[in-house]
Amino acid sequence: MDYQLFAIILLTFVIHLIGTLAFAFRIAGIRTGQIAIAFSLFNAMVLISRTSNSFQAPLLAKRVESSILDAASSHLQSDFALILASASVATILGGLLIPTVQRVATGAVASFKQRRNLVRLMLNTLTPRGVAVVMQSVALPRYQNLTSLKLSSGFPAAYVLMNFAATALWTVGVLSAIYAGSIDPEFRVTASSLSAVINGVATIMMFVLIDPYLAGLTDDVVEGEVSHSHYRRVLVWMVLSRLAGTVFAQILLVPGAHLIVAVARWI
Repeated sequence: MDYQLFAIILLTFVIHLIGTLAFAFRIAGIRTGQIAIAFSLFNAMVLISRTSNSFQAPLLAKRVESSILDAASSHLQSDFALILASASVATILGGLLIPTVQRVATGAVASFKQRRNLVRLMLNTLTPRGVAVVMQSVALPRYQNLTSLKLSSGFPAAYVLMNFAATALWTVGVLSAIYAGSIDPEFRVTASSLSAVINGVATIMMFVLIDPYLAGLTDDVVEGEVSHSHYRRVLVWMVLSRLAGTVFAQILLVPGAHLIVAVARWI
């Protein structure tokens, strides 16, 4: 594995890890009753994810262009499979880290409410005392949360399926569009531009359909209209559907790339 591929895998890992940890901040918001502050702190992590996104696409494009120039020494499909696998691994790790991050985030919300200085809060995390607090917060998911996945009344099957579809599209969108450039180099610029269309569909599903539902469910828990156990069960299903979406993206990669090539030629 060369340094360029390692960098792409690392960036993809960070993007999907942070995306999964969003659920931890929802729980922290419920525990503290400070949902707005919890989401504000999470937005600081989103900046890291978006920065990773901005570096990921150019590195992917460079890798495809290098494979076009030297097809004999490239293993493009296996490279992209590894990149997608890192998304699945990051989702699994993110799911396992939710209890730990939720505890850390709960403490961060309480600390921010007192001082209201994000930079100071981040610097305090790097101190010996801050590291000790993080280490004390380490916890694994409860066995009951992982096993109580029965489909009870009020189970949001439609939203779980939408989360699966949106994650699959969002995971594979940029990769298929850039991979399409290796199938038909003549239209590689047009193909890469079409990633915005695929990601746009996934973004609409996430922020217009799925996120408002989860926000409403979060408020219902705060108001006591929905039990914590039901809420955690829904979040576990959301993480599982997110994981299934990253795995299904492996299947979509090549067919999606051929479809993008066909669209690029047609337009």
